[in-house]
Amino acid sequence: MARLQRSLSLGAVVLFGIAYMTPIIVLGTFGILAEITRGAVPAAYVAASVAMFFTALSYARMARLFPVAGSAYSYVRRSISDHLGFIAGWAVLLDYLFLPMAIWLIGAAYLHSAFPQLPQALWVLTFIVVTSVINVVGLRLAKGINGVLMLVQFLVLLAFVALCVHYVLGDASKPLWSLQPFFGEGMNLNLVMAGAAVACYSFLGFDAVSTLTEETHDPEHTIPRAILLITLIGGLIFVATAYFVQLAHPSVVFQSSDAAAYEIARNIGGDVFVSVFLIGLIVGQFTSGLSAQASASRLMFAMGRDGVLPRALLGTLSPRFGTPVGAILVCAVVALLALKLDVTTSTSFINFGAFLAFSLVNLSVIVHFARQPQARGPLQLLLYVLCPLIGLLATLWLMASLDRLAIMLGCAWLVFGGLYLLWLTGGLRRSPPQLQFEAE
Repeated sequence: MARLQRSLSLGAVVLFGIAYMTPIIVLGTFGILAEITRGAVPAAYVAASVAMFFTALSYARMARLFPVAGSAYSYVRRSISDHLGFIAGWAVLLDYLFLPMAIWLIGAAYLHSAFPQLPQALWVLTFIVVTSVINVVGLRLAKGINGVLMLVQFLVLLAFVALCVHYVLGDASKPLWSLQPFFGEGMNLNLVMAGAAVACYSFLGFDAVSTLTEETHDPEHTIPRAILLITLIGGLIFVATAYFVQLAHPSVVFQSSDAAAYEIARNIGGDVFVSVFLIGLIVGQFTSGLSAQASASRLMFAMGRDGVLPRALLGTLSPRFGTPVGAILVCAVVALLALKLDVTTSTSFINFGAFLAFSLVNLSVIVHFARQPQARGPLQLLLYVLCPLIGLLATLWLMASLDRLAIMLGCAWLVFGGLYLLWLTGGLRRSPPQLQFEAE
C-alpha cells in the first residue's frame, strides 16, 4: 500500500494552515464588519479569536486522539455516534459547497468597485467559468507559483498596514495607540458578537492541516500544536490589521461596504497602491476559490463514491480528465446563488455550517471524556470539560448572532440533512454510509 512520506515539520504545517486561511481576507470583509460593529472591528476579531481558540483546543485534543483525515466528521462519528457524525459531515459539506460562492462574490464586489461600468454579475460568472474549467481540466498550479502568489498576498497585506500607520502618523489628530478602535461609536456587546459571527469567516480552514497527517513528522503531537499556533497567529494578524485600518478610517460610512478596503486603499496610498491592492486581493480570491472548489468537488466525489450522495452524478470521474466533473459542475451551479446574495449573507450562511461543526467537535471532547474510565482530576476537568464547554457555548452564541436570513438558510440546510439522514438509515434503524478519506 502506497504511503506518503513524513517530511513536514511543525513550521511547514503552520505555514500551510495560515496560507490556507488567506489572511488578506481581513481586508475583504472590513467594511461589512465596520458597519455591523459601528466601528469596532478589532473588538469583533478579539471575540472571534477567543471563541476560535477554545474550539481549536478541542480540535487539537481530537486530532491527538484520532490522527486521521475527516476532521469534524471523523471526530464526532468516533466519539459520539455515526448518525451525529453524519450531521457534522453535512455541516462541513455546507462550508465546502458554498465557500467558493462567497470567495468569488467578494472578489467580484471589489472588481465592480474598480470597474463600475461593468456589472458585478459579469465578474461572478467569470470567476465561476474560469475556475471551473481549470478544475475540470485538472490543471494544477505548481507549488512554486502558489508560493509566489501567497507571498504577494502577504506583502500587499503588510504594505496596507504600513500605509495605514503612515497615514495616521501624518494626521496629528489621530494617535497611533488608542482604545477607540475597540469600542467604536455606540458599540455594545450584541453588535460585537454579531460582528464576531461574521469575522469567524476569516478563520475557516484552521483545521485543514488535519489532512496532512500522513505527511507530517509525529502527527499526534505536531498537528495539534499546529492547529493552536495557526489559530493564535491568524488571530493576531486579524486583530492587528483591523486595529490599524480602523485607526486610518474610523468612519463606518463607505461607498460600498462590500468593497470598503478599495476605498481605504485609495485614501492611504493613492491610485498606484489601490491598483496593487486590487491585484493582491483578486490573486488571493482567485487562488483561494480555485482550491475551495477543488476541495468541495473532492468531498462531494467521496460522498458520491461511498453512496452518501447520488453516485451516478457525483461519484464518478471523467474518463478524459480524471477529475470529478459532475461535482465541479454542481459546485459551479450552486455558486450562481452569488448573483442573488450579498457578501454578509453568504459569509454568515457559511459560518452557520462552521459553527455547527465546531459545536459538535467541542461536544465530542466532553462525551469522549465522559466515556473513558480515567482519573477525574481538576486538570482533566479543565481540559476536557470546562474548555470545550466554553468553546461550545461561544460557538452557539456566535451562531445565534448571525443575521436572520443566514440562520433561516442554515436551519433549512440542517433540516434537509436530517430528513436525508432518516431516508439513508431507514428511520435511524441502521448506520449511514461511512466516508473513506483516502490520501492521494
